[in-house]
Amino acid sequence: MKKKTRNIKVDYLARVEGEGALSIKIEDDKVSDVKLKIFEPPRFFEALLRGRDYKEAPDITARICGICPVAYQMSAVHAMENALGIKVEGPLRDLRRLIYCGEWIESHVLHIYMLHAPDFLGYEDAIRMAKDHKSVVERGLKLKKAGNQIVALLGGREIHPINVRVGGFYKVFSKTELNTLSENLKWARDAALETVRWTATLPFQDFEQDYEYVALSHPDEYPFNEGRLVSSKGLNIDVADYEKYFEEEHVEHSTALHSVLKDSGSYFVGPMARFNLNFDRLSPIARQAAEDAGLKGKCNNPFKSIIVRSVETLYAFDEALRIIEAYQEPDRPFVEHAPEGGEGFACTEAPRGTLYHRYKIDSDGKILEAKIVPPTSQNQKTIENDLREFVPQYIHLPQDKLTWQCEQAIRNYDPCISCSTHFLKLDIERV
Repeated sequence: MKKKTRNIKVDYLARVEGEGALSIKIEDDKVSDVKLKIFEPPRFFEALLRGRDYKEAPDITARICGICPVAYQMSAVHAMENALGIKVEGPLRDLRRLIYCGEWIESHVLHIYMLHAPDFLGYEDAIRMAKDHKSVVERGLKLKKAGNQIVALLGGREIHPINVRVGGFYKVFSKTELNTLSENLKWARDAALETVRWTATLPFQDFEQDYEYVALSHPDEYPFNEGRLVSSKGLNIDVADYEKYFEEEHVEHSTALHSVLKDSGSYFVGPMARFNLNFDRLSPIARQAAEDAGLKGKCNNPFKSIIVRSVETLYAFDEALRIIEAYQEPDRPFVEHAPEGGEGFACTEAPRGTLYHRYKIDSDGKILEAKIVPPTSQNQKTIENDLREFVPQYIHLPQDKLTWQCEQAIRNYDPCISCSTHFLKLDIERV
């Protein structure tokens, strides 16, 4: 009997950042192959860093991504400080948490309202969604602006902030300056609570998986910048030991490396990982909102990641207000230090997940070696695994509806493929 072949092509997958392709092959109603094809040329940021002064790393790496530059800056400064033996504490550490709050808010709100919600409500994009849900979209825009204002004040500008440096900041702020943010942040915290309640009402696919979650874990706080690296299946290591347990692999269909756990393969970083591993360290308002939304410290359905991002957004607003209320201006904007040779390691929690940096510098402060592992490249294998498990449940759907479901499954991860590289095109082949 002659085999029937059906193809679905989405030349431009909307509402993700970057360029690439996904190919799914179905034979006899079974998924035989899934490939997340990343074809954007690599940008060689690690090579660009070699020979540069260690103080340049935060600003150079920030250019890797326009959506999460703070994460790259924070991982860079923490790794350099680890190499130099610098400890940043007190108000300077608080300011770092505050600017990270701003980035989480910017990124999460963009994804929730503009990129992900249209999937659940049946719209091609947020512009079409706004015709029927104007107040919802307006709330999202105002929330994102509140995050922008934090980053603009502390970072010097909204995109690729320029005020972060090794040892602290180039400039710090008075209590009065930070208080200018407070009134709007109080409104935004209430609006973020409404966002959690709203996302909990969206229609979700019934799809739960047994993931190995990986995230930072700190004994006293929901993680941004510091902590040990832990997993839901027993991993508990110092960040300096990262490369003893994780490795990157090259696969033929991707110019982005796949990161795997050496002993167990694929794993999952990002909001769901942080939530499942650190639920008890959320602030009371965020923890209660999650429980009211039906997430009692556990979420294994990636489609419900939109609720988890909403909870993290609420936490970020609450944490920002806590920091501003307790803030006292530091005596100086940064910790004095001198360059010396060494090797430093750091992980911080970018909006999309754990971001690893390692640097080796010489006695003059020149970078000899750099390694960066972004969140999206760590999630690539898990995205492919999800689709292997997800497609058979919906294989009976018409091609256009199955394609839509696959696109939505990918957007669950909010892939920032410009960091790992990029994503665009979907091709499902039925044989």
